[in-house]
Amino acid sequence: AGVLLLLCAASAPLLARAIPPPEEAARMARFVLHSCDWGALATLSAQEGLRGRPFANIFSLSDGPPGPQGGSGVPYLYLTDMEISVQDLEVNSNASLTVSLAQTPYCKRHKYDPQNPLCAHIIFVGSIVKVNDTEAVLAKKALFSRHPEMETWPKDHNWFFAKFNITNIWVLDYFGGLKIVTPEEYYNVKP
Repeated sequence: AGVLLLLCAASAPLLARAIPPPEEAARMARFVLHSCDWGALATLSAQEGLRGRPFANIFSLSDGPPGPQGGSGVPYLYLTDMEISVQDLEVNSNASLTVSLAQTPYCKRHKYDPQNPLCAHIIFVGSIVKVNDTEAVLAKKALFSRHPEMETWPKDHNWFFAKFNITNIWVLDYFGGLKIVTPEEYYNVKP
């Protein structure tokens, strides 16, 4: 626990200096995703009694190893068919994913409530797709570098690597409402 606190404290000043300005929404989206280790994934439930209703769940994610390189921008996930949200995705792969700087030291240090627009959060809409073997190498490196525990998860759960295929992006990082960023802008910007 002491090492974790030390790492968070050491990264806090870096996070404050590196945060993009509000007029650079695509960079902000890339920055927030790369700063986050998990997100809230919302699916349309396929479960009896909930069919067709929104269902949000927390998932660990990564767009690349931590560090100043900024990651790939692709949210990778490590999934199993045993998980209830993954069962939803097998019926309808459409989903939304929300990540927020509230999970970093940034918002607490500035005394920003997670709902305050200055505590930036990004909403991605798209679908979850399994990655091919070549991309699985990238996904494994991205995820296991941030979530080393994943390597020890039970092999009989048939884990697989997937990515969030982004079709729409909304950025809330300042007052005045959501900003729309296209996937092209998102992937072409230098993080």
